Amino acid sequence: MTATDVTWHHGEVTRDAREALLGHRAACLWLTGLSGSGKSTLARRVERLLVERGVLAYVLDGDNLRHGLNADLGFSAAAREENVRRVGEVARLLVDAGVVVLAAFISPYRADRARVRALFEEGRFVEIHVATPLEECERRDPKGLYARARAGEITSFTGVSDPYEPPASPELVVDTTGAALDATAAEVVAWLARAALIPPA
Repeated sequence: MTATDVTWHHGEVTRDAREALLGHRAACLWLTGLSGSGKSTLARRVERLLVERGVLAYVLDGDNLRHGLNADLGFSAAAREENVRRVGEVARLLVDAGVVVLAAFISPYRADRARVRALFEEGRFVEIHVATPLEECERRDPKGLYARARAGEITSFTGVSDPYEPPASPELVVDTTGAALDATAAEVVAWLARAALIPPA
């Protein structure tokens, strides 16, 4: 059902004013990759590093949002599309509030990620491919999901029975295989500084 007879109300405070108050620019960092690739762990560490630098940052985590906002969604292609759509809209609101948002979602389909990118101005959406190989993700299997998927207990599992479409041209690619978490997180923070989204250290 589509909402009708609704009007967007513009406020008296702009995003630019909020950014001036905070001392940094706002953006959506979209971390995409397979289950077990390290998206959420990396997002949480980057969030901490940013806050320690005085940057207002917040993580939107796939599993966490499925406890509330997206609790009614399954894992079909249509449900995954709606999951990503909702998160994109939440991220857009947070960016308007001046926040550096870290969205950690498998988000396996390029078209879904492209629709989220289209919500943002140029330079405000940063796609980060956490490109940890399937073999390493399956070796880690922190939630036991790959084992269950291989046993046929879970259907529509990305990387096993469902496809993952890697980004064609992400702003940043990281591989957490054998990499120290602090070093990988620092790489993301350094990229943000080079892009002038946050002040230099």
